[in-house]
Amino acid sequence: MLKKFHTRGKIEAGCDEAGRGCLAGPVFAAAVILPPRYKNALLNDSKQLNKKNRDSLRIEIEKNALAWAVARVEHDEIDEINILNASIKAMKKAVSLLAITPELLLIDGNRFHAYEGIPHHTIIKGDGIYMSIAAASVLAKTHRDDCMEQLHEEFPQYDWKTNKGYPTAKHRTAIYNHGISPYYRRSFNMSEQLKISF
Repeated sequence: MLKKFHTRGKIEAGCDEAGRGCLAGPVFAAAVILPPRYKNALLNDSKQLNKKNRDSLRIEIEKNALAWAVARVEHDEIDEINILNASIKAMKKAVSLLAITPELLLIDGNRFHAYEGIPHHTIIKGDGIYMSIAAASVLAKTHRDDCMEQLHEEFPQYDWKTNKGYPTAKHRTAIYNHGISPYYRRSFNMSEQLKISF
């Protein structure tokens, strides 16, 4: 059972990102403020859910959250500022887009930079502990998956509709055979990726 809140009486926004370990495409992040009495037995870390459940949860969360927002940082900026900073920037952008200003941020992971006077807690594997972070993980994942499926139409040879930019064996083989497209993160050393055994 996921926890409803970290600090009773605070307006909490859960924050999570998707796409940090990908070779291509943007990193996405979401911030979600859930109602205090929110319940959903299906809600969990997005990685523990199948696509059907993620997609249905996305609709339900976007309908019932007090506030939610999704933001992205593109592949070329990831190369400029590194993936950790890009992930944090995407989360901050998502928070800035919320229609309600939170009083506390719950951040999945162990790294974050203070955001405009709003206190935060970093929570390792928080998407499996707090409902708001789990909800953010679902939105970040589903919005990013949609993006990669759209990019797949432009470069189908990489099969992004299936691998979503992650370094699967089939994906690395496609890079070996076709080279890289403009959407690849050049700071993610492709030659090193190709040394990984297929």
